[in-house]
Amino acid sequence: METSAQGGRALEAGTGLGGWVRRTGHFLVAVRAEMKKVSWPSTDELKKATRMILIMSITLGLLIGWLDLLLQLILVDGVARLAR
Repeated sequence: METSAQGGRALEAGTGLGGWVRRTGHFLVAVRAEMKKVSWPSTDELKKATRMILIMSITLGLLIGWLDLLLQLILVDGVARLAR
């Protein structure tokens, strides 16, 4: 087996069920280590971000609905009136 740059041993491909279990264990250990590095937002930051997302979603929804209505009036109803 080869040694990796991190000092561990490279896993052999195709070692069967035991290799899969070992790789899964290494993966879960690495995930746990990475999750400890995450900086989680405070409760106040989370509430503020949630409010901002809700306000922006409602605003964009209303804007898109208004533009849809406007373009329908211009392109569908306006063209139908010109065709009469």
